[in-house]
Amino acid sequence: MPEINIQQPIDQVLTKIEGWIEAFITMLPNMAIAILLMMLFIVLAKSSKRIFSKLLSKATDNQVLQNLSGTIFYYTVLGLGLFIVLSVLGLEKTVTSLLAGVGVIGIALGFAFQDISANFISGIILAFKTPFRIGDVVELNGIMGTVKETVIRVTVVHTFQGQEVHIPNKDVMQNPIYNFSKLGKRRIDLPVGVSYADDLSKVEEIVTVCIRELEGVIAPDDLIFDYYEFGDSSINFMIRFWIDFPGPPELGYLTVKKNAIMAIKAAFDDHNITIPFPIRTIEFNKQSESPLINISSMESETSQP
Repeated sequence: MPEINIQQPIDQVLTKIEGWIEAFITMLPNMAIAILLMMLFIVLAKSSKRIFSKLLSKATDNQVLQNLSGTIFYYTVLGLGLFIVLSVLGLEKTVTSLLAGVGVIGIALGFAFQDISANFISGIILAFKTPFRIGDVVELNGIMGTVKETVIRVTVVHTFQGQEVHIPNKDVMQNPIYNFSKLGKRRIDLPVGVSYADDLSKVEEIVTVCIRELEGVIAPDDLIFDYYEFGDSSINFMIRFWIDFPGPPELGYLTVKKNAIMAIKAAFDDHNITIPFPIRTIEFNKQSESPLINISSMESETSQP
């Protein structure tokens, strides 16, 4: 039986390990420098982002643009630091390969992460077009609330129900944007109904005076009153008036709307004006021993025996 010689493979393995150890010891100074450089570039990136944001704030008060530009500047400095660190470690070929592969990787990532790319580009467009600013009350993609920030991928909205919603920038761009803070005012449309027996001219006069004297109402001459419908049990009208928005908390949208409803109800009570309500009609079958055969809800002011 031939003798198996395992000494040669063992020697080769040991030689390799010794070479790796020697190379590691030789690279220790470079590795220490690389670690220090990477830490330095991390600190530099954070400081540069802060300084860049301050400089940009002097040129524009657009916080969305400041946040987005600062983030891009931060990652640019980190990327530059990474290439320098790789060069210090003697990985020039790796640097060259990375630079050569950036284009190919970019194309591949563009197809693989189309949504991320679309959100990133949409974030840049939002930063420059400024359809809203931080703190504005908006409705985005069916979600209403206050804008807290716009970053590379999402726009963060705090709803009035106390929820934080992250909306992809692509969805923000592709859907209508309702900005309730842009013009500094908002209109309240309040529907009301009165009885057919009431004097409509008197109703209009009472409601108009009531709203014009209401605290928080602006541009009282722009108040709009119109009857728009003969309802089943009432003649319906709409009163439209303007308030500052967002405005002070004590005169917010819901508060002024509530005060308007209470004021109109009190004025109607003082002038004996009726706000009708649905009445249930009960029908009896006189030919049957069962007194009640049908119950239906109808918009009526009389009962049928």
